[in-house]
Amino acid sequence: MTGPFEFRSFSLTHPGAKRRLNEDSYVDRPEAGIWAVADGVGGSEAGDVASTAISAALMAVPAGLSGEQMLAELRRCLQGVHGELRAMAAARLPPATIASTAVVLIAAGAYFACLWVGDSRIYLLRGGKLQQLTRDHSLVQEMVDAGHIPAAEADHHPRANVITRAIGAGDTGLEIDKVTGALLPGDRFLLCSDGLTKALNEVELVALLGAPEGAPLTDLLIQAALAHEASDNVTAVTVEVREGP
Repeated sequence: MTGPFEFRSFSLTHPGAKRRLNEDSYVDRPEAGIWAVADGVGGSEAGDVASTAISAALMAVPAGLSGEQMLAELRRCLQGVHGELRAMAAARLPPATIASTAVVLIAAGAYFACLWVGDSRIYLLRGGKLQQLTRDHSLVQEMVDAGHIPAAEADHHPRANVITRAIGAGDTGLEIDKVTGALLPGDRFLLCSDGLTKALNEVELVALLGAPEGAPLTDLLIQAALAHEASDNVTAVTVEVREGP
């Protein structure tokens, strides 16, 4: 519980239907109001090392911080991991890229905030309507924004795996995007790697996230993705918002 709300969260990761190595990682800390998903960048070396470093840093953030303190600490953590991964990669011969996407949801008081780098996503299901809170840092998103392709083609475009921003990648400092909003009882958040969103469309996400309380929502989501023969690692963290006592 943090502030006037209580949280019921579930988390699950799976290598997917076609891969042996799972380079995804997650954080599920309802007591601290921190949840996250990290997806090691495909095609780079040691993506699992990068995603695990992000999760470990977020697990070390102390509970009981104010919203402002938590945001500052999370930014410090992610910037720190960015520097560590770049140094680790530079020390390899030949130099390599060790990088990962990250999405982080925090809850403090009556408000939430989302931080992200890359193309992992955070969704909010409210009143039966699904809203994507994050905006992909990807080549196809830039193509959509420029009007070169319709949004409906983005997830299955041949270059859908090309991201434009990642923790541990790039020659300049890390730029972290943020959105904030007010929490409402009944809200359901989904944090996920792109392996899930490439396997399930938004109609399926709405149906699964809106399922009655019972089985963990993450079990339903991962099972559905595997039924579609998800070709990538699949990770989901769900957070249900309830009124506190």
